[in-house]
Amino acid sequence: MGDTTLNELRAAVAEHRLPAPAVRRALAGSTDAALMRKAGRLLAGLEAEDAPAVTVAVHATFTAGSFEPLLRAALVGTGLVPAIEHGEYGTFDLTLATAAFTADVVTLLLDAAYFLPRDWSADLETLEKHVEARLAEFRSLLAGARERTSALLVLHTVPLTAEVRDAFISVRARAGVARLWCELNASLLRLAEEDAQVVTVDLAGALAEAPVPVRDARLHRYGDMPYTDGALLVLARQVRRVVQAKRGLSRKVLALDLDNTLWGGVVGEVGAQGVQLGGLYPGNCYLELQRTARRLRDQGVILVLASKNDPQVVEEALTGHPEVLLRPDAFSVRAVNWSAKAGNLCDAARSLGLATDAFVFMDDSDFERGHVAEELPEVALVPANGDPAYLVGALLDDGWFDVMALTETDRRRPELYRTRALRSDFATGFGSSEEYLAELGIEVEIAPATGFTVARLAQLAARTNQFNLTGIRFDEAETAAMSADPGHLVASIAVADRFGDDGIVGAVWVDRRAGAWKVLNLVLSCRVLGRGVELAIAGWLLRTARDGGAGTVEGRFTRSPKNGVAADFWTRAGFTQAGDGEAFAFDLSDELPDIPEWITLRERSDD
Repeated sequence: MGDTTLNELRAAVAEHRLPAPAVRRALAGSTDAALMRKAGRLLAGLEAEDAPAVTVAVHATFTAGSFEPLLRAALVGTGLVPAIEHGEYGTFDLTLATAAFTADVVTLLLDAAYFLPRDWSADLETLEKHVEARLAEFRSLLAGARERTSALLVLHTVPLTAEVRDAFISVRARAGVARLWCELNASLLRLAEEDAQVVTVDLAGALAEAPVPVRDARLHRYGDMPYTDGALLVLARQVRRVVQAKRGLSRKVLALDLDNTLWGGVVGEVGAQGVQLGGLYPGNCYLELQRTARRLRDQGVILVLASKNDPQVVEEALTGHPEVLLRPDAFSVRAVNWSAKAGNLCDAARSLGLATDAFVFMDDSDFERGHVAEELPEVALVPANGDPAYLVGALLDDGWFDVMALTETDRRRPELYRTRALRSDFATGFGSSEEYLAELGIEVEIAPATGFTVARLAQLAARTNQFNLTGIRFDEAETAAMSADPGHLVASIAVADRFGDDGIVGAVWVDRRAGAWKVLNLVLSCRVLGRGVELAIAGWLLRTARDGGAGTVEGRFTRSPKNGVAADFWTRAGFTQAGDGEAFAFDLSDELPDIPEWITLRERSDD
């Protein structure tokens, strides 16, 4: 990223648009703090109406320095247009104690001095008591802040400074200080386990592997800047991953090349027995990448094979090589042919029912990645060329697959998408779509949100773009609060058929505090569209509202670049257009529409 990139950023700001995809990819992956600082400052005036916006408040216990432009550049790299607010220096505790944050995300920057007495002695017991007391104060301030806002609160672990550690000349006391600091960081991490509204990123752990100095003593003393720009960029990238996950911008599909990516060598030239896989370097590097891809699949990432090769040779290698971990059934789609990989990725996306912006593509060929970048600029690219020792880091460093919480549906996703192909094969031979749907045996279960399903519903709100009626992305804390409020209804929608259980694939949020029930949002996974599930949900909602004493049900459709598939939902469900053109209503004194006859609707009560 150099002058050309900076010039593109200037042009994007002037033209009120997001920077080009290639430039955003450069921002997302950059570890050059100086250039990212320049980029962030250039992007301060960025406006782009067609891009998702996010507001982030930054409050620090020290002088935050260049954190704001670094974070801005990192967020733009993800495709967001950020508005960043920053607190006044020296007001950290007061702000936590009194402010009602309106931002989407509040980032709390901490340093070691915040937990230490101003003039501490080398008495480990006294120091430990002070740190514990200070942590308790911070915990209390955080709890109070959480009650005054629905924002996601992001904090981080704190690296122990050498000034503190090495001031203890006793080896045992020095170990005791290290233990105390590990316990402090463990407590900060535990805050996120106790409250879904809090996220703690492990800055101390990330800095241990980052090739940057954490501290510049002169800047620290001169301007109360305890972290270098390099360290702040590490933190900004960690925060970016959280915001990316919260806004549902994470990817679902990993498309992998084979030759010199999942194994060393070209299988068509050396044969299945001749590829480098396992054993010593470099074979162990490729084996570790396969292990990593398998771990991602176990957590719900869909694997696609995209290889220019002879299918028979690849099949022999995948099934017969004793070191291969990713056997043929690990891939939801396999595109092994001599066609252009950009076209194969499009075909895979259609087969899976996903957009190509859900894809990450990893390949060792500069040509193949370049062609995909030209044809499908929305696809995230991961280079697999160079030293294979860095393959795993290249795949994981940018956090493309991060989610706020992992659900059971996530873990089952790869298999769910494999059954999609089975349904497609089953559909052939029927005279009409109604006959096909009737033979599927579709069951829809609608149930009130529970503590077990809230995380999945929030994830659906964040990640569903096509059938998303209003674009309001209720997070886990907001969803939990509404589900416990008698004035609101939050429900999950699960779908199953003869090919298996799709799990929870939809959610609805309703304000039922007045005679007119208002649907705040309804989202439904694209993988069950076309089966009439959305009409079954509408029928259930109308009957539930009438039984609850409502006179009308109101809904909205707010158009986005991706939700055109849902544009006619309300009219198909029997609603009439009203008001500003985005509003729809159903008078419950009218006859209610029938639920599609091929769907069995099951309703689970609050009990």
